[in-house]
Amino acid sequence: MTNSDHVLAVLQHSQALLTKAAAPLLPDAVTKPSYASEWSIAQVLSHLGSGAEIFTRFLVAGSTSAGPPERADLMAIWDEWNAKSPERQVTDGLAANTNFLERVGELTSAQEEGFRVQMFTGEVDLAGFLLVRLGEHAVHTWDVRVALDPTATIPEDAAELLVPRLSEIANRSGKAGDADLTIAVQLTDPERQLSLRVGADGVRLVDGTLGDATLRLPAEAFVRLIYGRMDAQHTPALEADGVDLDLLRAVFPGF
Repeated sequence: MTNSDHVLAVLQHSQALLTKAAAPLLPDAVTKPSYASEWSIAQVLSHLGSGAEIFTRFLVAGSTSAGPPERADLMAIWDEWNAKSPERQVTDGLAANTNFLERVGELTSAQEEGFRVQMFTGEVDLAGFLLVRLGEHAVHTWDVRVALDPTATIPEDAAELLVPRLSEIANRSGKAGDADLTIAVQLTDPERQLSLRVGADGVRLVDGTLGDATLRLPAEAFVRLIYGRMDAQHTPALEADGVDLDLLRAVFPGF
């Protein structure tokens, strides 16, 4: 498979997990809290649904001569989704995400190869575009699943694709504060070695094995840590030498 085909397959797997978790829920269950702060399960589905609609607009822009959506277009979409009932947020959210994936699958080979679109982080090709969506979809799918099953994790196929993007996320969301540390991070499932630097120059995550301390943990848990989703109740078995996990959680408060 091409790179974009692989990312699409992982997105389809994430959508299958979301559907399995959310579709059977009774009306009173969808208003219960998700893991995402201040959002119910229905509101997470609303966020993913509006996001799918917005990404569909960007998909059209990247595969045709149409321009990307304007800020006013995005505001109108958000207002429409916020006004839906909780039950409609769930059913429509699942449908919108399925529709987006079907639209991606309908692209011609020429459209796939020529795809370019200006996103919030810069211009991306189709694989890069789908990776942006995967980061949002996989993490928020976990927000829903873990509210229903405390043992839920981010699937390994998604974690493998998201780890290379964590440098950008850590740079943007990390809050160094007064912390000054360098950690050699050893990931498992899949294996990867990284170096996390937190200091006066901000938060940086790069390939390598340098560090005064060592942290060894599953890749999916590290993804959740960077996204602010590895609290004490959702921390797997890991090895930490010279690492204060509470300090790291403060560095990555989530968004």
